[in-house]
Amino acid sequence: METKKAHFIAPELLNPTNPISVCLIGAGGTGSQVLTGLARMSHSLQQLGHAGFQVSLWDDDVITDANRGRQLFAECEVELSKATALITRTNRFFGTAWKAVEKPFTVNTATGRNAIYISCVDSTAARFYIAEVLNDLNLSSNRADTPRYWMDYGNSKDTGQVILSSVGKIKQPKSEKFDTVESLPFVTEEFGELLRQSDNDNTPSCSLAEALEKQDLFVNSVLAQMGCSLLWQLFRKGHTEQRGMFINLGNFRTVPVNL
Repeated sequence: METKKAHFIAPELLNPTNPISVCLIGAGGTGSQVLTGLARMSHSLQQLGHAGFQVSLWDDDVITDANRGRQLFAECEVELSKATALITRTNRFFGTAWKAVEKPFTVNTATGRNAIYISCVDSTAARFYIAEVLNDLNLSSNRADTPRYWMDYGNSKDTGQVILSSVGKIKQPKSEKFDTVESLPFVTEEFGELLRQSDNDNTPSCSLAEALEKQDLFVNSVLAQMGCSLLWQLFRKGHTEQRGMFINLGNFRTVPVNL
């Protein structure tokens, strides 16, 4: 009988003294809902004795009327910064002190170190920028802010995927039950050619009706919930046997990406 494969979470993330630093890149249809998922997750972890998360949200875009519907913005928020509006709302609701960064995340703007990077971007170039930043990080320490994971979300009109990668190798414990996996490849390495072939059209939509021709109403929310569930299980169980999934809302199918 073949032994199942599993990846065990970096041990310093299970019981940290301080909140785990999370860098969320993109505050659009998926990123805005991932932010809510992270807030719920952080609050729940704190109730279980964990330190929770400290999130920075990166996005240089502003809210338009076309964003309302697929994204949860009010009429009075139109023309405000997406990152600032979402972080302000989250901080007021959950009592957090998370940070909005009104800049694009690139090799020239990225600062600091985060244990977890989550990208919800709409172009291949942005993903390769993120990969370049992560490849240049110093991974020599075992501090709580040592970069460990990159979770990337991507979608088209009614399909999408979430892929979890490790930043470098993560030492695994001995296991009699699982064949442990210490390195999870970057999405840009594993699916780089597919990304280049299927780069999304990120031209701004002038109306919600036009936006819905590009992306289905619920594809972002389904994708966000599935990815957050994967991250939640990694923290709660301490390991995962899957590193992502592909979804298709056209035929309601989900296919896991096993280790």
